[in-house]
Amino acid sequence: MYIVFDIGGTNMRVASSVDGDVMGESVIVPTPQSFDKGIEEFTRIAKELADGQKIKCLAGGIAGPLDRGKRMLVCAPNIPDWKEKPLCKKLEEALSAPVYLENDAVMSGLGESVYGAGRGENVMGYVTLSTGVGGCLIVRGEIAETRFGFEPGHQVINFQEKEIICLGCKTPGDLEAYVGGAAVAKRFGKNPAEITDPKVWDELMRILSYGLHNMIMLWASDVLVLGGSMVAKKPGFDIETIRKYVKETNRIFQELPDIRLAELGDLNGLYGALAHAKRKMQQNK
Repeated sequence: MYIVFDIGGTNMRVASSVDGDVMGESVIVPTPQSFDKGIEEFTRIAKELADGQKIKCLAGGIAGPLDRGKRMLVCAPNIPDWKEKPLCKKLEEALSAPVYLENDAVMSGLGESVYGAGRGENVMGYVTLSTGVGGCLIVRGEIAETRFGFEPGHQVINFQEKEIICLGCKTPGDLEAYVGGAAVAKRFGKNPAEITDPKVWDELMRILSYGLHNMIMLWASDVLVLGGSMVAKKPGFDIETIRKYVKETNRIFQELPDIRLAELGDLNGLYGALAHAKRKMQQNK
């Protein structure tokens, strides 16, 4: 029995898989702001899903950067009480099974690489545009190794900017400060889904294209997959317009990676966790 999870700033999703191949229905609950209550709620759900079966391992993603050992959050603007708390240790004690933790965008990217829009591709870049901006690089179906992980949303795209400041890292002029859902909502005073002015979206897509162009220059991937609520919602980011602006920006590469929409929706993080759990168990045999 495998338990997979996706802990976001708003909701927490937990699911199970008996064989590591087929995932059952997920349980979705609001993410508790209290770390202790979060551990309690997660443990209750996991035990119910296991239904008395032995849990081999747990794997999943959480919103925010992790420590080098990938055992806890080191920055958590949306769930501050979870910062630097022993997440893996507490879950391992409560459920008597190893826990494999990653950033939530990394798990979503892995899910799209193995089961979704990037399956069959050698090198896939993934960018998620929702409350914030995250992403990762997947090489031959494996998470590319890094020291601290990936934070493409915090690339500075306007070093002269002093007023537009990232809500998460407080850096002026980074990509998330411009196109992250929370930042857009604060700047325009309404939920992004309520913004209907095409000029606003056109400008946001032009700004986004600079960030995507930077990622393409650094990653040189075969495909770039875009996911997250800001892409899925209408009105919102339009894939054809984004492709056009990225192409206009490029002056270096003879050809660009195919820019695609994610296919797995809100479940891509759970599918990535499923693939991660299965591989970890195979490596530990």
